[in-house]
Amino acid sequence: MGAEDRARADGAEPKPQARSKEHRKLGRSYALLVLLGVILVLAGLVGLVYTGFATLTTMFLFGWLLLIGGVVGLVHAIQSRRTNYFWLAVIVAAVNIAAGFVVLRRPEAGAEALTMFAALLFLTGGVFRLAGSVVVRGPHFGLALVQGAFGVLLGILILAEWPGNSLYVIGTFVSLALLFDGLSLIALGTGARRILGTAGGPDAGARDTTSETPEDQERSNN
Repeated sequence: MGAEDRARADGAEPKPQARSKEHRKLGRSYALLVLLGVILVLAGLVGLVYTGFATLTTMFLFGWLLLIGGVVGLVHAIQSRRTNYFWLAVIVAAVNIAAGFVVLRRPEAGAEALTMFAALLFLTGGVFRLAGSVVVRGPHFGLALVQGAFGVLLGILILAEWPGNSLYVIGTFVSLALLFDGLSLIALGTGARRILGTAGGPDAGARDTTSETPEDQERSNN
């Protein structure tokens, strides 16, 4: 609870100094949000230029995530070895550790497998979306039909060039995700700072009290 909230809980109006401190703290938080968005946008642009590097970097990160997740899962399984799902947890952890080692040792093969999985995911998702839009024919029939057709087309295009495209498909998707996430954070941070500025600013409380006329003060006292 901040100083402004504590003042309101005590039944008193927050002081201008406390309000100014809260505004500065919020402003710094939103500035950090914008900075993070800029970093993500730059990373996405670099990834779109160097898609092969982005793909290999993604695969190395994915391999380490699998490896660390497998080790953590194995430790958790050992700690809960008296439970019924002990062997299932051990098998899942072992699969994650093995997959992490394979991806780290052969990132190109991991990129090929992940590209194939993404293509099949787009293809099956598009087919089901097309079938669902035709059967249901809801209010967004046209949009669902276009999304399904786009998914099927994208899956077919990826499969047609596989495995030669595996070195840039994953990097392109990850870079686009970083780019749009960064733009969203920048828009959120700048919008929040603008709203914070138009909400009154740090000296709003002081302006409100000084702008009262003597008649208003006498009326409020009565």
